[in-house]
Amino acid sequence: MDIMGFIKNFLILFVELAALFLVISFLVSLLQQVVTEERVKSVLEKGNKATGYLSGTFLGALTPFCSCSTVPILAGLLSSGAPFGPSISFLIASPLLNPIIVILLWKLLGLKLTVFYVVSMFIFAVLAGVLFNALGLEKHLKNVRIRRKQNENGESESKWVLALKDAWNFFYPVLPYLLIGVLIGAVIHDFIPAEFITAIAGNDNPFAIPIAAVIGIPMYIRVETMIPISEALVAKGMSMGAVVALIIGGAGASLPEILLLNKLFKPRLLAAFIIAIFIGAVTTGYILYFTF
Repeated sequence: MDIMGFIKNFLILFVELAALFLVISFLVSLLQQVVTEERVKSVLEKGNKATGYLSGTFLGALTPFCSCSTVPILAGLLSSGAPFGPSISFLIASPLLNPIIVILLWKLLGLKLTVFYVVSMFIFAVLAGVLFNALGLEKHLKNVRIRRKQNENGESESKWVLALKDAWNFFYPVLPYLLIGVLIGAVIHDFIPAEFITAIAGNDNPFAIPIAAVIGIPMYIRVETMIPISEALVAKGMSMGAVVALIIGGAGASLPEILLLNKLFKPRLLAAFIIAIFIGAVTTGYILYFTF
């Protein structure tokens, strides 16, 4: 048992992910100062229906990546008259295409697979919005508005200072999850036999993909925790398809997000959302399995 090697791997992985998270969070904050809720609503209302879905998906990738902020923004958009379908595309794209997960996946999967992931999730978010609208699921919305907190301090701050504060405010709450994820990842990397992982979820077991998606959806774990765990699983032989299905399930329909959406969605719409995430995770996983 190489304890020093374990500690070294843990520290290197933690420093790399923490630095990436802080830098990307800073850049995300700068984007969010431009892409406000009011601008999102105005863009969604412009143009025809096709451009609305594309705009909703694109803006979802640029807006807050935490479900605790995305769902209240969705509630504000819908209650102020934003179109339903593009708003659903926005909801799905926000956790699955946010800059944090994309950059971390680049580190995990490489450029080619990350581009595939981004394109797949963009198409998925657009199609989900179109389908939800075509099925008339808008009638299963609850008449609830979640109000966002207003800035108690009316003084304006430099956008750079605000971005630095936001970067820390984003990083501080996820620090325990990041530490847990890195710790689990280091344990898997150093102490779990590769043969064990390969036998359960390697390329020879296609059923690992839907199982991973099912595990990911209700799992109360943040993406920041999942990435280092996934990196260790990939290194030990877990198929890329199963890893991506696990990440999509966990990021797209985490337990905190489902609990928040329950205040906004009636049961049929909430069930449709969870099923859509599951289908998206499994489909993307199998495309990876048979293509790459």
